[in-house]
Amino acid sequence: MKILLSFFLFFTFSFSIDPISLGTPSFAKKKKTIVKYLSLSVGVYHDVSIPLAPSKISLDGSKFRKLLKVRYNRREKKLRLIPKREGVGTLLITNPATGDVVYEFRIDVKKTDLYKVKREIKELLKEIEGITIKIANNKVVVDGQILLPKDMNRILSVVRQYGDLATTFVTLSPVAQVKIAQYIERAIGNPEVTCRAVNGRFILKGYVNTPEEKKEAEIIARAYVPDVIVNEAEALGKIKKVGKKSFVVNLIQVRAAPPPAPSKIIQINVHFVELKKDYIKSFRFQWRPELGNETQVRFTNEGAGGVVSQITGTISNLLPKLNWAKTHGHARVLQSSTIIVEDGQEGVIKSYTKVPYQTVNADGNASTSFVNVGIETSVTPKIIGARSNSIKLKLQFSVSSLVSNVGAPVTNNRDIKTQIIVRSGMSAAVGGLISSGQITDYNRLPANAGKNPLFSLYASKEFNRNQSQFVVFVTPVIKTSASAGSERIKRKFRIQN
Repeated sequence: MKILLSFFLFFTFSFSIDPISLGTPSFAKKKKTIVKYLSLSVGVYHDVSIPLAPSKISLDGSKFRKLLKVRYNRREKKLRLIPKREGVGTLLITNPATGDVVYEFRIDVKKTDLYKVKREIKELLKEIEGITIKIANNKVVVDGQILLPKDMNRILSVVRQYGDLATTFVTLSPVAQVKIAQYIERAIGNPEVTCRAVNGRFILKGYVNTPEEKKEAEIIARAYVPDVIVNEAEALGKIKKVGKKSFVVNLIQVRAAPPPAPSKIIQINVHFVELKKDYIKSFRFQWRPELGNETQVRFTNEGAGGVVSQITGTISNLLPKLNWAKTHGHARVLQSSTIIVEDGQEGVIKSYTKVPYQTVNADGNASTSFVNVGIETSVTPKIIGARSNSIKLKLQFSVSSLVSNVGAPVTNNRDIKTQIIVRSGMSAAVGGLISSGQITDYNRLPANAGKNPLFSLYASKEFNRNQSQFVVFVTPVIKTSASAGSERIKRKFRIQN
């Protein structure tokens, strides 16, 4: 009995080992089955790609023949599943040569009305132009091209509400970019600058006069660039876009600056006007006799006693004096000067007289010095703007006049320094000085009156009034050249050519 049991166990063990040791292919070369889950709708076909399937396949499974029809495209290796009724089933794709199950599809057919979904999506997106809505591959597909990027947000929001039943392939139309490029050109407003839309970017080309205009054109273009729409392939990393750092390509060139035009010529006319008035009225009665004592004693060896004495007396201003005087005078001084200078340059006119006077230095040596009496003018004109006729003037005047030449000269000086804006050909009073003085003296003794009169009977009255007025007028005129207006000056002074 033990012999029979041992023989049976040995035989069983050997039988179980033989297939492995012999390398039977039924277990060693078996391939892994690919399992997929499909959710289908009645009446809507669905295409499935099976690239690992052989040219000839065998369809097996439970209940799939009652749920759908299956068509196989050998060249493209695709299955087209056409659901007929709702239910759940399994479709097995096997290799008839080996009997291996290559694909296993677990199918769930539902009774979903995609036409109803299509009508609802169409109603929600009816205001958006350029799109079409259709049913394909068991889904409602929204396709087309839109003009405004903001419409994409609405399309995505509507499609997202239906989950796997709807999808979108909408893109931004190139026509929209062309329209945006036209709007950019209008906003820039420079006929020499153009804008073109190329591959989602806006290219600016043309010529401008300054770098500031080039920068301003780019800022305007960036303000019109629409929002970026990222498609599904780009979002998943299937497509990588290169060189999209900037959606505005600024190829505008700054035109070379032309050579500077010659500076304009400005003629400056300066008029000094001074008016003076003086009035003096005096009355004086004087009776102040004075006694002069000239007594002297002189010793000499001539004569009997050798002593000579002399007594002498002098009476002056013995008779009374009566003085009555009245003086009146007026003067008008007019001085005109003209100078022609370039725009922005300084022009200086000096017209004065050197008045000499004697001075003594520390060593007692006499020397001659001079004081200038006259007019000195300094003018710097600047035209405001290329098309403006207004001129900005920096003015400085100095006028001096001689008051007295007894001993060291006494002068009267008047200085003006200012800055004004005057239109070409117009005159402006840039400065003035009005002075008025009035002096009245009563019983004032003259400077040469004696100090020890016999008696004094004196009465006087003197009234002195002085008035003066000083005004400076300036008239700038823009000239086309330095020779303009020379003919009028020649006729004025009768100068022959």
